[in-house]
Amino acid sequence: MSNVILFNLTTVLFGVASALYLGALYAKNEKIAVFGTWVCVLAAVVSTAALGMRWFESYQMGIGRIPVTNLYESLVFFAWSVNLFYLVVERKYRNRTFGAFVMPIAFFTMVFAVYNDSSIQPLVPALQSYWLHAHVITCFVGYAAFAVSAGVAVMYLLKARQEKAKISEGVVGLLPACKMLDDLVYRAIIWGFPFLTAGIITGAAWANYAWGTYWSWDPKETWSLIVWLVYAAFLHARVTRGWHGRRAAILSIVGFLATIMCYLGVNLVLSGLHSYGGG
Repeated sequence: MSNVILFNLTTVLFGVASALYLGALYAKNEKIAVFGTWVCVLAAVVSTAALGMRWFESYQMGIGRIPVTNLYESLVFFAWSVNLFYLVVERKYRNRTFGAFVMPIAFFTMVFAVYNDSSIQPLVPALQSYWLHAHVITCFVGYAAFAVSAGVAVMYLLKARQEKAKISEGVVGLLPACKMLDDLVYRAIIWGFPFLTAGIITGAAWANYAWGTYWSWDPKETWSLIVWLVYAAFLHARVTRGWHGRRAAILSIVGFLATIMCYLGVNLVLSGLHSYGGG
């Protein structure tokens, strides 16, 4: 259970980082945000060590599986992915205000994880396949990219509203220019979409291995297709119709809400082959 202690520490670190980024924004103090970055880096190290430790412990128990196969593990892996993707974005754009809108997603994901069963359970034989590794990892990298895109989309809507009112003061005035935010909304989806596509393809291969069919219109499969179509529509509208700004930001948020439904709503509310706890 030592990995759970490290994951709990990660939850605290994500909470501290979120508070630091928000505090830096309201205090207009870049030095506070720098501390937030270092806390995120520390959280990345701790959570990576926890994932590795959990994987190792599963082998010690004779189970030997990647730690992404139940709700608890998928939540911590999602938060881990969001944090790493955020750090890449922060470094590339050299702007820490994104943290105030992105890191709370990782924090509340970990808080939700705490209230779920953290025990290491074996997979049913039908699901024991290397396709699991490729399917889950690619899906969650895509989800992390969409989370960052949605967080930045919220920033864009706030910034655009202020610019329209010709107001430059206050907290929102410290956010990056709308052009940068709009660009990041798009680029995060550009990054995440191929991973989501790969996740659906590898998921179909895994389904054929486990259940003898590539596609069965299971609720999870149906919602994954809906998510794919939303982001495909976003990219199509961007490239062919030049969708920018407010419409693109709203579609990014809609896409992430659909992603959350696909990831959590379907598994917790609807019944199907992918339901957590049902094997």
